[in-house]
Amino acid sequence: MVYSHDAFGLGNIRRIMAICQYLLKAFPEISILVVSGSPALHRLRLPVGLDYIKLPCLSRDEGGTVAAKYLQTEVAATVRLRSQLILVAAANFQPDLLLVDKKPTGLKGELQPTLRYLKQRQTRSVLLLRDILDAPAATIQNWQANNYYSLAECWYDQVWVVGSRHIFDTCDAYQFPTALARKVRFCGYIQRQLGALSSQQVRQQLRVAPSEKLVLVTPGGGEDGYRLIQTYLDGLAQLQTVDFKSLVILGPEMPTAAREHLQAARLALPHPVAQVQLIDFSDSLTSYLAAADVVVSMAGYNTVNEILALRKRSVVVPRIQPVQEQLIRAQRWSQLGLLKAIHPDQLTPASLMAALQHELNHPEPLSPLIDLNALPRIAHYLSRLLQIEAPALDFLSQPSRQKCHA
Repeated sequence: MVYSHDAFGLGNIRRIMAICQYLLKAFPEISILVVSGSPALHRLRLPVGLDYIKLPCLSRDEGGTVAAKYLQTEVAATVRLRSQLILVAAANFQPDLLLVDKKPTGLKGELQPTLRYLKQRQTRSVLLLRDILDAPAATIQNWQANNYYSLAECWYDQVWVVGSRHIFDTCDAYQFPTALARKVRFCGYIQRQLGALSSQQVRQQLRVAPSEKLVLVTPGGGEDGYRLIQTYLDGLAQLQTVDFKSLVILGPEMPTAAREHLQAARLALPHPVAQVQLIDFSDSLTSYLAAADVVVSMAGYNTVNEILALRKRSVVVPRIQPVQEQLIRAQRWSQLGLLKAIHPDQLTPASLMAALQHELNHPEPLSPLIDLNALPRIAHYLSRLLQIEAPALDFLSQPSRQKCHA
């Protein structure tokens, strides 16, 4: 059973689905039940062996305030409903392992009754963390205030960090106590499967000639992606000539008014309309990433990893509120020379176009030395936890410079 709260964006649920799909491939006889509040679940292709229970949606604004997204109910009542649904699901599904994404006690503590129930049943449980959560001071304060260090140590058998210790040491940065740090397994980064469409098919679909350059613009879920896309369109409008084509994926969470405004801005461009295409959503984003020459995006975990795995040049504009996770990630990868980062305070049409033109004029692919073996490592750790036969796992050949606890 997998829990993913997903109050904002698509990142968590895309990461969880990548893990689930790999586990189903590695262990064909298992069943996975995903319990999530993600509004994007119904848009994703579900593999055989996986189903989900959709929780009522909660949303989070840029200040971090949580509210019911669709129901006209109080937050406390919505959380109570979600908590009871999760517990009933666990009691009836009777999982052998519970995988919890990011929050040790769930959103606003909604997972605690289920954790207690499964602990009594001696069900295995694992906490999944991306390597960068927020600025160290903010994360330490949050974990101390919510007693996460003690609860994570008590309730979880292991902590799987999808990242590399030599790039960001989660245990050290967030001051994990020794007993909790012993449970941590650094798994490397997640490499998703290639999309259903080949690069040639995508470019033919978009009518991009072999000699033309393609720029992909994606703000992830899109809920806070309006400024990035509007700045990009404003930058295009200021160019005298545009010798590349653009595909903008707005994201399923972009508000209707923002979507309509951007569609109008596209039609108002002084260049041929065919130069810029806008679509709402694709459940095969990796297909479009693979086909692009340069990617313009925010700095979410999934998007940045996919860009680097595909050796694409990119310009990223990190989100800086309500947490600084994306800013730290963008700065780390920029320092390694693997992407061009623009701080939101420096984002203008001119600065974005200058960075884009620089990447377009340096077409040689990047060769990042990053560990992309998270999925086979997770399958390996799962097989040992549940004492089931380990499959032949397809580890990649990237060198690993981290020490993982065995």
